[in-house]
Amino acid sequence: MSTRTARRSIVLLLAAAAIVAACPARARADSYPRQPGIDVVAYVFRLDLNDGTPAISGEADIDVAFRADGVREIWLDLVGPSPDGKTGMTVERVTSDGRTLAFSHEHDRLHIDLGDGGKVGDRRRLTVRYAGTPADGLIAGRNRDGDPVFFGDNFPNRARHWLPTIDHPSDKAACEFVVTAPETYQVVAPGALVETTSLAGGRRLTRYREEVPITTYCMVIGVARFAVETIGQVGGAPVQSWIYAPERSAGFSDFRLALGPMQFYTKAIGPYPYEKLANVQSKTRYGGMENASAIFYAERVVTGQGHNADLFAHEIAHQWFGDSVTESDWDHTWLSEGFATYLTHLYDEGTAGRDALVQGMRRDRDAVTRYYEKNREAAVITPADPALDNILSTNSYQKGGWVLHMLRRQVGDEAFWKGLAAYYARFRDGNALTDDFRRVMEEVSGRSLDGFFREWVYTPGQPRIEARWSYANGVLTVRLEQTQTPGTVFVTPLDIGIVTDRSAAPRVETVSLAERTQTFTFRVDKEPVDVVLDPNTWLLATFGAVERQSR
Repeated sequence: MSTRTARRSIVLLLAAAAIVAACPARARADSYPRQPGIDVVAYVFRLDLNDGTPAISGEADIDVAFRADGVREIWLDLVGPSPDGKTGMTVERVTSDGRTLAFSHEHDRLHIDLGDGGKVGDRRRLTVRYAGTPADGLIAGRNRDGDPVFFGDNFPNRARHWLPTIDHPSDKAACEFVVTAPETYQVVAPGALVETTSLAGGRRLTRYREEVPITTYCMVIGVARFAVETIGQVGGAPVQSWIYAPERSAGFSDFRLALGPMQFYTKAIGPYPYEKLANVQSKTRYGGMENASAIFYAERVVTGQGHNADLFAHEIAHQWFGDSVTESDWDHTWLSEGFATYLTHLYDEGTAGRDALVQGMRRDRDAVTRYYEKNREAAVITPADPALDNILSTNSYQKGGWVLHMLRRQVGDEAFWKGLAAYYARFRDGNALTDDFRRVMEEVSGRSLDGFFREWVYTPGQPRIEARWSYANGVLTVRLEQTQTPGTVFVTPLDIGIVTDRSAAPRVETVSLAERTQTFTFRVDKEPVDVVLDPNTWLLATFGAVERQSR
């Protein structure tokens, strides 16, 4: 790295650190150093793949927009050669408008000297020529049928192993993949298929173009011997199944489950944001990976038994929340995973009834309680560690889903659904943070939600509630105590179910908790046989003993 390049990098890093330090806790950014004067608006990746080797050669066009005057450098994330030289990318050259640009490639960052820089509003195309063997990010090998395959698997920040990018969700861009591979392969990628051309030597060029800005963790390819079925259209977007050819029959049967969630979310939230939806059997390390318009599912998902309806519902929900509306910082991953978790429950409620929702919420509540016992300091929004190992947790999934469930109770069904649609419409194809979502829900509901979000999103833990009750002279007395430690007292509504006939639904009374110990009385015509806390499953809490006391 040249002295000038190092000096500029230090200045940019210090500036980014200063921005983070100046932010209040609720507005803090994750640790990725921003480049505020640079915005990548589009990538074109030209990749050459060959049988029998994981090595690739690539050329990336990067269209850059200047958001500040005098920006003289851009850095891209790209993993360089390993110490033994067996993996990593080697950059051959960088050009712009026919000019060769100076660059350095160290510590897995490609620093490109832009010369005199640009002015606000200027655009420039950079071309990076590179080659190597990815250690991660692009999976090259054989599938469970023994056929050779290539699959991008970028989440959370593994695109840098094979694509030169600003590898962070805050910088979304359009993308195009131009893949040249043996003609025995078929290729799937984000966006619309715009070209297939047969080449000499038994090779084929395939080109996909995604014109909607997406995050780098969604910029993937799938290259294999596929069978492809279109199972329907939703809002003009074809819904496709891409299955390993030998597993065609079982896979087509399993993947037809994808049509239902597409129809449900389009009606409930808003138009599907992309040109198609391809559901793809793949080698992803995850059960499912929600790449925009090309969801990759683990090989094992294909069984022919049709048991993965919730998995399809979860990954398809991400097309709206996570892919189209993307968290600006890794700290706010619940805006993706919590939303997909709860929308899956809402899909179950819409198709199978409320009992299906309740069953899922109770299962998730148990998981949140167990997680908190081992992670007492973790809130839904917790600083992402440098390796991003903690962004996918019970808090971001199940507790995030519970936040939405309680918010639905807080504002009512009509405002909740209207708020989800408004949030999607406002931030579609862009980025958002938790406070952006809060403000939309406040506008729609007409209620201040600052206390709700502070309590459930930014504060660790949840209440533990115990109760004692007695009955005399037509009056039921219920004493409630919050027994959680540390001493945070949660302010929340709580439903109390009064059971006077076990063959009938309980009478439900709603009280407001605001102190560690509170007593409530209710006029009851008949002596209760039981008192139940949260009978309709609306509160994230641990419920201890509910004891009857004699008077």
